[in-house]
Amino acid sequence: MGDWTFGRLDAARVWRGLADAPVNYSLDEVCRPAWNIDTYRTVLPRERPGPPEPHGCWEHACRLVRDYEFSPPEIVRALYDPTAPLLGRDMLLEARFHGMHFYCGVRVTDVVDETRAGTDRVWGWAYETLEGHLERGKVTYEVVKKQDTGEVLFVVSCHSQGAPSLDRITSLGWRLFGRRTQLRFYRRCSDRLQHFVRAALVGEHAPPGPPPMVEDLVCAPSDAKVHRLDALALHRVAPGSVTRRPAGPP
Repeated sequence: MGDWTFGRLDAARVWRGLADAPVNYSLDEVCRPAWNIDTYRTVLPRERPGPPEPHGCWEHACRLVRDYEFSPPEIVRALYDPTAPLLGRDMLLEARFHGMHFYCGVRVTDVVDETRAGTDRVWGWAYETLEGHLERGKVTYEVVKKQDTGEVLFVVSCHSQGAPSLDRITSLGWRLFGRRTQLRFYRRCSDRLQHFVRAALVGEHAPPGPPPMVEDLVCAPSDAKVHRLDALALHRVAPGSVTRRPAGPP
C-alpha cells in the first residue's frame, strides 16, 4: 500500500522535511479571545483505588495514547518514526477536511510522567504545531488515575488558533468549518479511547491489526483505511506557509 496511505503524496519525503521546521508560535501570544483555550475530560473504566493496575484501564489507555490510536482516521492521521524517542518526535499529520487533505507538522515537546497532589498518577505527552501548520498551538493528551478513588480520566487540554498566513480560500474554510471540525475531533477521540480500552479489558486486540506503513514510518491510527479515491482529494502541504510546498514528487 505504501504511498497510498497518504493519497498521492510522497509522505516520507514531507515528513523528513519537518526536522528543520520551527514551532510556529510563542506562548506569550496565547490569550482569549483570539485563541481557543479548551479542556476536555473523558471518564474511562474505573480501577480499584491505589496505583494503576497491571493490564488495567490506565495502562491500556496510556498505550493507546502513546501510539496515537485514539485519533479518528476520518479526521486526522499521523505519520511518525516508531523508533524515535517520544520526546522530540516529529509527526506529519494529515487533516482530512471536506474533500481536502492538509499535511501539517507537529513536534512532541513535552512528556508527562508524574504524580500530582500526592494522589493523581499522570502520564501523557504534548505536541506543538510547526511552521506551515494549518493552526498554531499546543495539545496535551494525559491519562490520569485518581489513586484515592480509582477513577481514570482521559484529559485533553489545548490552546489554538488558525494560522494567520492561510490563503484566502483556506482561511475562509477554516472560519466556516475549522472550529466545528476541531470539536468533533475531540469528541471522536474520547469515544474511540473509551471503546478501545473497554475492548482491551476483555482481551480483545484494540485496535485490530498492525498499523499501515510508509517506508519505515508508522501511519496511525492502526485502523486507518486506505482508499484510492483519496488521491482525488485536494492535497495541500504546509497550508500555513507563506510559500507552500507542492504536494507532488520533487
